[in-house]
Amino acid sequence: MSKKEAAGRTMRRVIDPGDDFSGIVSALCLACNGNGEPGSLRGPDRDALPSRSVVVGIVEDLRSVLFPGYFGNADLCRSSMMFHVGATLDSLFRKLNEQVRRGLCFACEEEDFADCAACEDKAIEISREFLARLPKVQRLLATDVWAAFQGDPAASSPDEAVFCYPGVQALALFRLAHELYKLGVPLIPRMITEHAHSITGIDIHPGAKVGESFFIDHGTGVVIGETSEIGDRVRLYQGVTLGAKSFPLDDDGHPVKNVPRHPRVEDDVIIYAGATILGRVTIGRGAVIGGNVWVARDVAAGARITQAHVREERFSDGAGI
Repeated sequence: MSKKEAAGRTMRRVIDPGDDFSGIVSALCLACNGNGEPGSLRGPDRDALPSRSVVVGIVEDLRSVLFPGYFGNADLCRSSMMFHVGATLDSLFRKLNEQVRRGLCFACEEEDFADCAACEDKAIEISREFLARLPKVQRLLATDVWAAFQGDPAASSPDEAVFCYPGVQALALFRLAHELYKLGVPLIPRMITEHAHSITGIDIHPGAKVGESFFIDHGTGVVIGETSEIGDRVRLYQGVTLGAKSFPLDDDGHPVKNVPRHPRVEDDVIIYAGATILGRVTIGRGAVIGGNVWVARDVAAGARITQAHVREERFSDGAGI
């Protein structure tokens, strides 16, 4: 057989998997059929789910209007900025409205889902209100940027903090997600903050309450839980955890939802790298928490806590999460 004939035979070869995939397809789809069994997911049973890729694109568009010229179109000048921001907001409204509608539909409990217009009307209302809040978000982010510039001697300018600092990026996405969270949007706020988590290593739940001029230096490994409350001019370093000491459980042994369980950090507090603060404790105004300290009790205003001040504590039932 010549080489040409052998090559032709190779090209005509058909790979037979030996069976069809119907059994595999059925098994994979069964886990997302919304049957309510343990381990099953609800899945797209009534309408399409929010798209992670579209939500990430919306986030990038939002950053381009919060920081025009820094993200998105880098060729902007003052004369074209108004047009760019206006055109981007017009496009954003339509994309955001569709994703919010999908999130609302997913959580909707209407039995006659096809005739439910409430989700669509509510999505339009939420999307408009969210865009109206962007100037407030921008003002808060400006205080965060300035805090980063003032708080880090390595920062050459506020612009460097905008371009380069993961803490600023994580806060930008958190503050956007927080507004959607307050507006009652399902799924999408967590999608946004988990996107920030994946690219910065900083995990801030969208339900956390954070004041102005917040600076997260370096940032990798920072965790801020859902019911955390953080005042103004607070500074955190890498590896800080604001977590829960333990979970109250219901009669079936499941964690009770929506219970305040994370720390309250008052104004002007500094928490150094690796510190872990657990439970509904209060860190008083102006306190300083040293590196690698484990705190599970209130700290007085102005106090300085180091490893030498901390005694052994015991935890159970989800401690530290």
